[in-house]
Amino acid sequence: MPPRTNDSARQSGQGTAPPAFPGPGQRVAALRRFSAAARHSRGIRLTLCAGLLAVAMTAGAVTVGGGRDGERAGADAAPAAGARAPGVPAGGDLGAGIRALQARLRAQPRDFGGWAALGAAYVEQARTDGDPSRYPQAERALDRSLALALAPGNGQALAGRAALAAARHDFTGALEYADRALEQNPYDERALCSRVDALVELGRYDEADRAARTADRRRPGVPVFTRYAYVRELRGDVRTAREVLGRALDGASSPADVAYVATALGHLAWSRGDHPAALRHYARALAADEDHLPALEGRARAQAASGDRAGAVGTLERVVARSPLPGPLVALGELYEDRGADGDRARARAQYALVDAWTALARAGGVHADLDTALAAADHGDPEEALRAARAAWDRRHSVHTADALAWALHVSGRDAEALPYARRATATGYRDAAFLYHRGMIERATGRDRAARASLTAALELNPGFSPLGARAARAALKDLEGAR
Repeated sequence: MPPRTNDSARQSGQGTAPPAFPGPGQRVAALRRFSAAARHSRGIRLTLCAGLLAVAMTAGAVTVGGGRDGERAGADAAPAAGARAPGVPAGGDLGAGIRALQARLRAQPRDFGGWAALGAAYVEQARTDGDPSRYPQAERALDRSLALALAPGNGQALAGRAALAAARHDFTGALEYADRALEQNPYDERALCSRVDALVELGRYDEADRAARTADRRRPGVPVFTRYAYVRELRGDVRTAREVLGRALDGASSPADVAYVATALGHLAWSRGDHPAALRHYARALAADEDHLPALEGRARAQAASGDRAGAVGTLERVVARSPLPGPLVALGELYEDRGADGDRARARAQYALVDAWTALARAGGVHADLDTALAAADHGDPEEALRAARAAWDRRHSVHTADALAWALHVSGRDAEALPYARRATATGYRDAAFLYHRGMIERATGRDRAARASLTAALELNPGFSPLGARAARAALKDLEGAR
């Protein structure tokens, strides 16, 4: 990546080479090496956690000083970006596309469209690689484009800024940039998708539904279909969500689109407890793209829910070796912890420590990582940190997932009376999630609402009995205690 001394030249548009391609991966590569070492070490001590955080903070300093995701370099519930980076062929090699854009910009440094395309491609690369250190690089490329040509005629860069803001979990900014981009081009797929994502994550579901319908009229295709299906799922309309995804899969042509939609169908089946169907969908996704990480992660969760713990561990180890994001790290840690041996518990602690390292990298890349931090810390870390992070996330967005995280953080902090309204809000839209129901049931039990707690915990286990190895076990134990107290 270019040194900071090139910043002014980039802004003025005078003969600056685009960022070099290989540099950013060093940060994530270091985190992956720690992940591999953690999986195989049997003598893990606190020095490992300190080392992880030191690496993360050092990498963060390099990121900010030298200028080099997230769902997603993060673990939000919204679908991944999906809308293709302009200038990169559909289904093509993203790295090769970026290198081609860089070569073009070295020859034509005032090509504002090329800079916009490069910025959007970096956002997409951060999403697919789980590398949030790409985001400052994307920001500079997009700002360079806007400095060369703001408006009218550069809606592409505004759409790129919308996608970048959404990836960083700045959904208010994403909505603003998406609206500005759509003023210039109402049919811009990236802006339409970012607008839906922003409204979903802000908890403005009625508006998100209208935005998804508008996007469907203007730019029907896989990125829009998957968002439309997700909005319907959030409203409790699982049947329509499944039908839309099925039609999208029938119309998918590239391997990337097949993998993307089949994975979404797998997630939907898994969340409903239909683990055999989930495994079939994930198999189809992996037949199209054997390295599709969301499908591998989904398959691991379905394997664990189906009783194949060894297969689940092996699959998740493969995932975190390539992309150590909070979701798979915590899932792998819980599988280790569930096995119960001393060595496995040490491995579990190592995975949870890696979440802190990723969080430091994400924040250095400008990502608001509080939602990821809140959930991981609530279950496997510091309750005070969980509550701080959950409150920070709630201050920025009022989605059902943020409400659930805040409810759970309040619960583990012993503030159940405060937690209950948020747990109810998380389950109020019609969206059915076993983890939400489990959290609500445990909070209801803690506040003396035994009848409601039995109903919520039973509903969680009926909906998806394998939603979490540790959570499902705790739900069953709580139900047994509630029945014994009758």
